[in-house]
Parts: sequence; structure tokens; C-alpha cells
Amino acid sequence: MGTAANGARAPRNSSPDVEVAVIGAGPGGLAAAVKLKRAGVTDFLVVERADEVGGSWHENHYPGLEVDIPSIAYQYSFARNPGWSRVFAAGPEVKQYHIDIARRFGLYPHIRFGTTVTAEEWDEANHCWRLRLAGGGLLTARFVISAVGAFISPRTDPGIPGLADYRGIWQRPSNWDDEYDLTGKRVAIIGTGASSVQITPAIAGKVHSLSVFQRTPVWCVPKPNPRIPAAVRFALRTPGLQAAMHGASLVVVDGVLRALSNAPMALVRPTLRTVDAAAIRGYRGLLRLLVDDPATRAALTPDYGPIAKRPTANTDYLLAFNRANVELVTTPIERCTAHGIRTADGVDREFDMIVLATGYHVFSDPETYTPGLVVGRDGLDLGAFFAEHGLQMYESVALPGLPNRWTLVGPYSWSGTGWHAFVELTADHAVRAISEARRRAATFVAVRQEAHDAYHRRIYRHGAAMRWYLAELNAHVPTYYRNSQGDSTYIRPTGYFRARRGHRRFPFSDYEFDVQRPQARSAPESPARAGVPDGTAPITANRPRRDELRHR
Repeated sequence: MGTAANGARAPRNSSPDVEVAVIGAGPGGLAAAVKLKRAGVTDFLVVERADEVGGSWHENHYPGLEVDIPSIAYQYSFARNPGWSRVFAAGPEVKQYHIDIARRFGLYPHIRFGTTVTAEEWDEANHCWRLRLAGGGLLTARFVISAVGAFISPRTDPGIPGLADYRGIWQRPSNWDDEYDLTGKRVAIIGTGASSVQITPAIAGKVHSLSVFQRTPVWCVPKPNPRIPAAVRFALRTPGLQAAMHGASLVVVDGVLRALSNAPMALVRPTLRTVDAAAIRGYRGLLRLLVDDPATRAALTPDYGPIAKRPTANTDYLLAFNRANVELVTTPIERCTAHGIRTADGVDREFDMIVLATGYHVFSDPETYTPGLVVGRDGLDLGAFFAEHGLQMYESVALPGLPNRWTLVGPYSWSGTGWHAFVELTADHAVRAISEARRRAATFVAVRQEAHDAYHRRIYRHGAAMRWYLAELNAHVPTYYRNSQGDSTYIRPTGYFRARRGHRRFPFSDYEFDVQRPQARSAPESPARAGVPDGTAPITANRPRRDELRHR
């Protein structure tokens, strides 16, 4: 790189604008900012495309929004909240929690809102990243922490013909118009994922009619959500109590993941087949209790295992289909019309409003990473690399070809916890590496190729059971747990506690630290060594191919 925004060559040894740039002010970005301050790093800037902190909890404010896991498991370990009003907190309360974190830890002076990063370019000459911003701005940073999250952007085009023809009101979970009056309206919801499961019962009693268009039935279990009594909230102030309760749940989830990752496939296959079959039989029994119409019950019954797609929890979702004004539509959509939706059987339905609850582009899919968006050392393009070699990063956070950069939600990162628990770990990793670089006065930090490759071979081997479950046993069901390459890069198969050790105790010898060296004007760079610090090999050397990794 080494060129300024106007095409002029960047000056050698120029100081970057900030020491650390954090991209995103959602749960991950806030965790990274707090960790940086605690490590004594004050020269950092959080760039956020929205106008407030919270990430998805700021962008999403649709009816019925709430967390799917108990509130005490959906918070930072350094800021436990004993005052949650319900077992499963509502969206506005979760958003306020993040705002309170930003205020409590003095993060707002470090945040630049309304700022979108359009490209990240590594500047080898100056050992820094050049972040190109929407509108033509440029920000340089010695280190970058990417905290863009798991759900990168909504799928605005679900592949339905005629979307532009519809003349009614469009609603999306990530861009909901709260001012629109639903009373007496004819409404359609396309999709049956987590957002639809919450929206459906929340609006069913207000609208004239509601049609839920289902491609794949979703697992949805009842979720009682009582208010937390004042006495319980007072007890939760007891030091260590919330941590112990959360820790107990982590032990259970960790045990399941580790058992799957270490068990022989000869045992895994029959066990998971049996578990799936038993779960489906049990779910049929639940549907008989909750859903009146036999045809609707049959249509709501999944033919896949309970963890092949993201399971949901909502007491009122299944009950909503007992209402006279709610219908489940399983006939495929042919197209949108000017006034509604036409299904493949030729039936036209008219709607005043259509909700596109069709999901997000997620971190585990290679298509999410646009070529040219992140370009590192020797021209390594993150999007092209993932497309060719599959998603992989050392401890889910670092690539050898992307020096001075860490990703908080990367390949194989989710360890079965609430989001805050695991982004804390990945933030710990990034801040630990940055702190060590500062201690050594190093301007260059990159994970070593051999350390990265050894880690990826190990994590890929441990993921065999999950890959088989998602790509073979349940291959017929669409799910973001299995990406377009057939990999299960969403889930970290080795569990939470091994992830915690890996992020907080990784050996510094797994990283290469170097110091920026002045270069004599009279000595041009050798083409063979251009952009490569002394004593290192180009990132492309000996890079394992995806098929090699799978067969080692």
C-alpha cells in the first residue's frame, strides 16, 4: 500500500492518526473499548456507522424483541446487572444496558458515530492500517480491532421476484417503522426465524389478518418470562452469585461441545441420529398440546434436528396459529405483486404491509466478505482468501497476512455462550497482543504461519462431528450454522473454557513482533522483498490449501 487517498505516496515512518481503531460499537466494540482502557491504552477510536451504541440492539426495535437466553447470561462479566426486570430482557432494556456501559466507562468521547468503514488497507511501509471511510475520509491506525459482530447486514434481497412491484408498506426487523399503525391491517411475514417468532405473536392481536410464509419450520419451545421479584433482584447483588449461576450453565454447554468434539465418529453418528429422532417425536407431542389444527401442526413439525438451525423460544408463537386471523402458508412464493404476494399455486393475497424477516449475512459465510474490503500484507485479500481456502483464523481472531488486526467474531468463534461472554474473550486476546507489542515497542504484530496452521488443523479436526451433523445428517435444511462451503465455521467445537485459555494464555511465541525501520531513500526496495519485514517470509509462502488442511 503506502499511498495517500489522493494517490500520492505516504510518507515513511509517519505516525498514524490513532493507536487503535475499533470498528463497531456493539457488544464486541464496547468490550474492546473497556478492555483497552483497563490496559492503559487511551489513544483509541471506535468508529460506528449508526448514531448510538448497541449494534443490533440499537438497530432492531421491532415488536416483541427480547433476548433468547436468560438475562444474567447476556451481559459482561465486568458489569453484571442485578436489576433486569424479566428473566428474558426486552430489547429496549438491553439497548439501555449498552448505553449505560458506554456512559459508565467513559467511552463516548472515544466514539465517532455516523462513520462507515468502506475498506481496510495495510500500509507495510508505515506498519499501520488505512481505513477508508464513506464520503472519502481516511483514518490511519497502528492496530485495528474489527468488532462488526455476527450479523453483518440484513438480507435485503431474499430472491423473491417482484419486490419492487409491491406498493404497500415494507417492514424489516432491522429498520422497523414504529409510527406505522398496525390496527386492522392485512399483514404478511416472510420467514420463520428468530425475528419472525417474536414479531408474529406480538402483532397477531392487533392486525386484521396475519399470514406467515414458511419455507422451513422452526424449533420453538415455550419461554415463560416472568418479572423478576424485587427480592430476587436484591439477592442478585450478592457478589459472585450471578457469576456462579452463569458459570454453572457454561459448564453444561461446554461439556456437550467437548464431548462432541472428542467422541469417535462411530459413536457420534448413531447417538445424534437417536437424539434427533427422539427430539422430533417429543416436539410432535408439544405441538399436539399447543396447536389445534392437525394440518397446521404437521406443517410446523421440523424434519431436522433441534440444533441444525438456530432454535427459538417463545411461548406465544405456536399459540398464535390458533387464532382465527392467523394462517400458516407453506406454498412457495412465486412473486410479489403490486398489492401483495402470489404463491406457486396461483393464489393472490393482498396485504397492507409485508415484513421481510429473511435473515442476515453472517460472519460464518464466505460471501459476507467482499473482495477488496480488507487487503493485507502482500495484497492478501480477506474475501478472496476465505473463498479459496475456507474460513480460518488463529484462535478465531488473527490471520498471518493481516498484521496488527484482530476480529472479535471470526471463524469458529461462538462457544455456546451469550454473545458478551465470548466477545470478551476475543477482546482479551486482541488487547493482550497489543499490550505486549507496546511493552516491546513493536509496531508490527502478526500471528506466525505455523501457529495459525497448527491451530486450524486442530479446530477443523474437532469440528468433524458438527460438520457431519450439519452437512450430512441435516444437509437438507438451510441453516447459517453450515456455510456455502459445507463448513460449520459458526461454532467453536472445543467449548468455552478451552477458548478462554486460548485467548487469555496464548503463547507470545505464536506471534511475530517487529519494529518499523527507517529506510534509506537511496536504497529502493527489492521486488522480492517489497513489503516484507526483515527476517520474515511472504504470507503466501507455504500457505496450506483448504483440501490439504482437511486431509492432514
